[in-house]
Amino acid sequence: MVVVAEGLDRLFEALRRREFTVVGPTVRDGAIVYDELESAADLPTGWTDEQDGGHYRLERRDDEAVFGYVVGPHSWKRYLHPPFLRLWRAEKRDDGFQVARDEAPRKPYAFLGVRSCELHAIAIQDRVFLEGEHVDPIYRERRENAFIVAVNCGQAGGTCFCVSMNTGPKASQGFDLALTEVLEDGRHYFVVESGSDRGAELLAELGGSEATEVELTAAEVAVKNAVGQMGRSLETEGLKELLYRNYEHPRWDQVAERCLACTNCTMVCPTCFCSSVEDVSDLDGEGAERWRTWDSCFSGEFSYIHGGNVRQTVKSRYRQWMTHKLATWYDQFGSSGCVGCGRCITWCPVAIDITEEAAAIRLDDRPSEQ
Repeated sequence: MVVVAEGLDRLFEALRRREFTVVGPTVRDGAIVYDELESAADLPTGWTDEQDGGHYRLERRDDEAVFGYVVGPHSWKRYLHPPFLRLWRAEKRDDGFQVARDEAPRKPYAFLGVRSCELHAIAIQDRVFLEGEHVDPIYRERRENAFIVAVNCGQAGGTCFCVSMNTGPKASQGFDLALTEVLEDGRHYFVVESGSDRGAELLAELGGSEATEVELTAAEVAVKNAVGQMGRSLETEGLKELLYRNYEHPRWDQVAERCLACTNCTMVCPTCFCSSVEDVSDLDGEGAERWRTWDSCFSGEFSYIHGGNVRQTVKSRYRQWMTHKLATWYDQFGSSGCVGCGRCITWCPVAIDITEEAAAIRLDDRPSEQ
């Protein structure tokens, strides 16, 4: 179907009628971030972003594109796997103590503006939290009730490499609705595809028209433009084995000299899932709480076990992160842990580039040193 730009307001209305909390992109603090939205007026219309290694700048577009930007510092794991989450609270009673979990009803989320690389990231976290013997009930509730409105990319950023990872720029599955924004010949519209029964039901309420061959072609051209604009690339053939046989490559020392171990790469990564749990108590001793917070393999305490830290150096921590992301993740979950969004490159203060590091090791493969 084709829906004109003004139809986004009807999309918001339809989602609100279904009692969704709409979360999507908006401009705040000099970046395009994800937050709760009230209407289409909150979207970053007319804005784009310039990204490169260690570089992010907002810029005005010369048109009124609504989704004319690439991914920012936030990912959808902020809502599916929150950075701070209270697991329970215990309060002292005369006969002992009482433990209460947070049982407040929560409106389901509708995620608006989910890119293809992010859909793949959500699918990866699904394998982590929903498959296997141990299922995360909090993630499951948020994930199963979420309504996803994807957006096919019409442009790529300076650090994007989703084409290399086969994760974009066009969404192929995992969405309820998918939008492709088209601006041409004075027209501004969205080609909208449904990916589920409830998506088709909602699409029928938007008041669009059936897409013509010309409009479908225009949407395909928009996505092809993004394919040709990738700012980075990563050779994935044999990458897992390459990293396995180069644990002692001198490149790890070179990147460690630059790395600040600030954890930015893991905080912005849409697939990193590590967390820590800690208990805190009230000053009066009458109550205590257990909180789960995001953690990072770059922090000094992350790999501490009784007797010492397994990874005492920045070199060992960066090697662990990159090798896990691009190699051992396959052994654990059957896929790469990287979706090519480029966030770790953009938001690294010293512009360390995972694609550059992999290419350097490939260029100077040293299997004989193992």
